[in-house]
Amino acid sequence: MSDAPTPPVSILLVEDDPVARRYFARIINGDDRLNLVDDVGTAEAAIAALGDHNPDLLVTDIGLPDGSGIDIIRALKEMNPKSEALVITVFDDERHVIDAIEAGATGYVLKDSAPEDITATIFELLDGGSPISPSIARYLLRRFSDAPSRPAGDDEARTSEGIEDLTTRELEILELVAKGFNYGEIAGSLDISRHTVTTHVKNLYRKLSVHSRTEAVFEAVQMGLISLK
Repeated sequence: MSDAPTPPVSILLVEDDPVARRYFARIINGDDRLNLVDDVGTAEAAIAALGDHNPDLLVTDIGLPDGSGIDIIRALKEMNPKSEALVITVFDDERHVIDAIEAGATGYVLKDSAPEDITATIFELLDGGSPISPSIARYLLRRFSDAPSRPAGDDEARTSEGIEDLTTRELEILELVAKGFNYGEIAGSLDISRHTVTTHVKNLYRKLSVHSRTEAVFEAVQMGLISLK
């Protein structure tokens, strides 16, 4: 008896530019592994679509006529923390990048550097990667490397607790996540299964109180668990 086929990944597309929205929708619809459940152009319509479809993946712009894609990411994560969010936008400033990541975005791609076939970016994210435009990645690395240590006090106790809680294997995986490895590459590097990697990453998220790979790396650097230098 053969295994049941894997259901397609459900995607909600949010883009206010009709031309760009049709373009992205056509590419997504061209891949049988993906299911575009809806494509909308406003934040209000996006919030409603989240409730209607509970998508596996949100692909969203940030600048919308009636709000921000960042608010949609927050709503997605509140509804289903396991869902992923990919930002495709023109905004490359610090505030938008950090706000999107803190809201739960796993990928952040600038429109002028987005590949013609965004399905490659989508599957990189679904495979455990964090697709980020090179200029954004360089900015984040500089920010992490230059981040000051947490002040002594309550945070110091939290840091000690975090170090005690993380296993050797979890620290190894955290280091590889920080280097940009996806889940498949981590599994191959450590000679473990992808399922085992996923389990360790979920434990890392819980222990570090984060919801994305980028947040995990940022917290780990702040807590002195890893170094990007």
